Amino acid sequence: MQLNHYVTAVQQQLDTAAEAGGPEARALSERLTAGLESTVRLVLLEALSDAASEITLELAPGSVDVRLRDRDPEFVVNNPHGGDFEAVNEGQPMAPEDLDGASTSRTTLRLPDHLKQQVEDAAGKDGLSVNSWLVRAVADALNGRHSTPRATNRERGEQNFTGWAR
Repeated sequence: MQLNHYVTAVQQQLDTAAEAGGPEARALSERLTAGLESTVRLVLLEALSDAASEITLELAPGSVDVRLRDRDPEFVVNNPHGGDFEAVNEGQPMAPEDLDGASTSRTTLRLPDHLKQQVEDAAGKDGLSVNSWLVRAVADALNGRHSTPRATNRERGEQNFTGWAR
């Protein structure tokens, strides 16, 4: 996607507005437009990134990423199911309203470097973004897939403790 058209349009609008203000306004407009290109590009990229995030909420487990190539953005769409939204636990098509984008939250996850690399490799093999792959892995774990069976036969009086201690 080329941003030059949008940047030029903003500069032309500023020039048109300055025409009505006389010579001082035109001189000010010329000084302002010199640094305007980078600011307009940054604002447009931020808007495109926000739009991609909103679209990603609707496409889950698919995603839309904005990447820069030279100075222009491009969109990369990752749809792991070829257009069909599937429920993680049953393989049935999932309606977009079942994804409830309003309840999505952001979480910071700290991984050891070797594990992060393994996640990136696995996501790449599945044709998914890292985020989509992690969402699927968490959903699978919560739905009983790929989970390690816990020992259910305990000796009488045996106790297990999990959690954090200070």
